[in-house]
Amino acid sequence: MTTITEARTLRNYIGGGWVEAAAGDTLEDRDPATGELAALIPLSGADDVDAAVRAAREAQPAWRGVAPQKRARAVMALREALWERHEDIARLVTADMGKTLDDARGEVLRGIESTEAACGIPHLLKGENLEGVARGVDVELVRQPVGVVGAITPFNFPAMIPLWFLPYAIACGNSFILKPSERDPRPSELIFELVDGIEEIPPGVLNLVHGARDAVNGLLDHPGIDAISFVGQASTARYIAERSAANGKRFQALGGAKNSLVVMPDADLGVTVPAIMSSAFGAGGQRCLAGSVAVLVGTREEQDRALDALAEAAAELGVGPGDQEGVEVCPLVAPEARDRIAAAVGSAENGGDEVILDGRRDAGPGGTLIGPSIVATADTESDLAREELFGPLLTVVRTDDLDAALEFVNGSRYGNAGSIFTSSGGAARAYRYDAEAGMLGVNVGVAAPVAWFPFSGWKDSIDGDLHANGRDAVEFYTRKKVVTSRW
Repeated sequence: MTTITEARTLRNYIGGGWVEAAAGDTLEDRDPATGELAALIPLSGADDVDAAVRAAREAQPAWRGVAPQKRARAVMALREALWERHEDIARLVTADMGKTLDDARGEVLRGIESTEAACGIPHLLKGENLEGVARGVDVELVRQPVGVVGAITPFNFPAMIPLWFLPYAIACGNSFILKPSERDPRPSELIFELVDGIEEIPPGVLNLVHGARDAVNGLLDHPGIDAISFVGQASTARYIAERSAANGKRFQALGGAKNSLVVMPDADLGVTVPAIMSSAFGAGGQRCLAGSVAVLVGTREEQDRALDALAEAAAELGVGPGDQEGVEVCPLVAPEARDRIAAAVGSAENGGDEVILDGRRDAGPGGTLIGPSIVATADTESDLAREELFGPLLTVVRTDDLDAALEFVNGSRYGNAGSIFTSSGGAARAYRYDAEAGMLGVNVGVAAPVAWFPFSGWKDSIDGDLHANGRDAVEFYTRKKVVTSRW
């Protein structure tokens, strides 16, 4: 184990330079696979947030005055820098968060896609006009930046989700402050090292503040912050929404999920099984788009055929450090996350549920390893079936027909995503018409939209009405102004 004296303490990036946090307390950032200490994370407080806000507010008026096409070129320069270092960022995601290298590469490329989409900002910012609403009177609508944006991002996508927010926010003419997850902030640090070398982005437009709850509250309470972007668990999203609203800030707070994958009797198992393996167990199940419930439809024989195929495939998945060849189920982000999944499997077993595949095993040197588990439950309202557990645990629910499957799916308080596996166009259409979730897939395991579309969760999967990415991002990061003129 690395001794604590050998680890460096991360610094904040404020006003175009790297600065020590005013707060003296730190958290440990450990490699999930090995448990080795990688860095110390400063627990920035209100003073650190205030310094970032002052730098951002000072920089924003001049940045707003930069022509949209020039701001787009700055985002293009960021895209080029990200592309040049995408492999380094991916390897750092694996080292800091734990996911497999292939998964990390995919994450980074998705973040670059968001940056590419934001490069279209001169087109996306265009307003509207209506000539001659009365004699000599014209009306036009323009979009202007909201001001200073704060973003609070989660551990499970430490590179991609900051890049959902940052490019759109600055392309729209705002300045920006990122508070990354305190569990794995080093990919964000590397992104800001790239920012530091981009001449087109003036000092103060982009700022980075490390920390935990005090830094979050500092952003939520500071009168100099105009808008908050957040991704995390549902209870925290509600907290972000309520505190932002109480302080007069607009917010987009994307919360948790419990996504169901409906498997029809006519599903092609050659397509279905690999897709569910990736959805349920990729990234150790630590995705808000993970398919964590398999809803098996049909006769008992048809259900068992699908279940046997799922269990057989899951048992063959490699478990281990994310940087090793052949690993498909990575370590969880921390020992307590691993212990939570192990406890859920144990509770299900003790409660009479059928444990089809038990992934409990030696936790490894980092205390974070657990294999894929599959549990069939008859209690469709249990925590196992309804609550986000965030690990490689697939719950199985049996239903007789698609109507019953949809009743189960729509009974969830979440509405992030879901998929159906079928060879029937009629079943697919009925599912996409009636399923109460914002991102749906047909014969697709992870229904993640490309960056030109919004990440459009429903119900308790979002607080607020504007999502990340796509036109929603432009709507969120701008305010509409309507001008009526008579000449």
